[in-house]
Amino acid sequence: MSAFTPASEVILRHSDEFSNRHVLFAGDLQDDLPAQLETASTRVHTQQYHHWQNLRRHLGDAAQYGLVATADAVQGCDTLIYYWPKNKPEAQFQLQNLLALLPTGCDVFVIGENRSGVRSAEGMLEAWATLEKIDSARRCGLYHGRLAQQPAFDPDEFYNSYALGDLTISTLPGVFSRDGLDTGSALLLSTLTPHAKGKVLDIGCGSGVIATALARQSPKVRLWLCDVHAAAIAASKATLAANGLEGEVFASNVFSEVTGRFDMIISNPPFHEGIQTSLEAAHTLIRGAAKHLNTGGELRIVANAFLPYPQVLDETFGSHEVLAQTGRFKVYRAVYGRGARGR
Repeated sequence: MSAFTPASEVILRHSDEFSNRHVLFAGDLQDDLPAQLETASTRVHTQQYHHWQNLRRHLGDAAQYGLVATADAVQGCDTLIYYWPKNKPEAQFQLQNLLALLPTGCDVFVIGENRSGVRSAEGMLEAWATLEKIDSARRCGLYHGRLAQQPAFDPDEFYNSYALGDLTISTLPGVFSRDGLDTGSALLLSTLTPHAKGKVLDIGCGSGVIATALARQSPKVRLWLCDVHAAAIAASKATLAANGLEGEVFASNVFSEVTGRFDMIISNPPFHEGIQTSLEAAHTLIRGAAKHLNTGGELRIVANAFLPYPQVLDETFGSHEVLAQTGRFKVYRAVYGRGARGR
């Protein structure tokens, strides 16, 4: 990444503030400012695998990925720069985790776009740190305070679940459709029919609901599930366990850690990066699927009807069909065969 986000540009306005500090960056990191900002030392913790991939190239082991930050990840840090995500419960989970590890008296900076709801940071942290707004620029707010009291933190308290028929779906803050089955995934599930057997890859698995429903319908399929979000990885593992199912669940930036070929690739792909619209992951998914499908294997995805995926599907697979549609969503199916590219 080369360009900085508006949030990072606001941090750069205060760059002199951090030159002698031992800084921990965390939250919704979407650029490489942690590798560029002059500090006494820099550490990073992120729940997003693709952000970690980028920052690891610059920072090595000082950049850590995982659901929960550990004491080792924050050791020696006296300053937190936290990038506010679009999801408030996700911010609660991450900040409570980080502040439970950081020493009292450490400086806490929270930066985020105004439309993401960063204003609520003041109320969220008031029991542990009094935040004050110290800058407003680039449609962002920057808040500062000092940690007066460490919060308690137990990640198990943040798990939630909902029932889908006879299935139990486990979720965590930051996981897509945390409180119930979303309309798009429901439409995708409505198109599934029993598979005798085969290897199925669920990309952007979220809570694992699509793969779990398919496996309940087709007990002989073998499951692989991946996502960039550490919370999704944990939630999917919990969902499979809650329903007595087995599958390999792993972190991957679309196909970055995927090996082998599959008989089916299913996905409800994201089209946002933070609060910005981004089609990059879905385009990578479609184009890369041809290299990871067996002959006759299929890609099946659900997407907002307005998104321009048919052209990419036809360029990659030669053709596609629409299995179901509503006013908002379409379910696309493309089969890898003679017309597909990427052999």
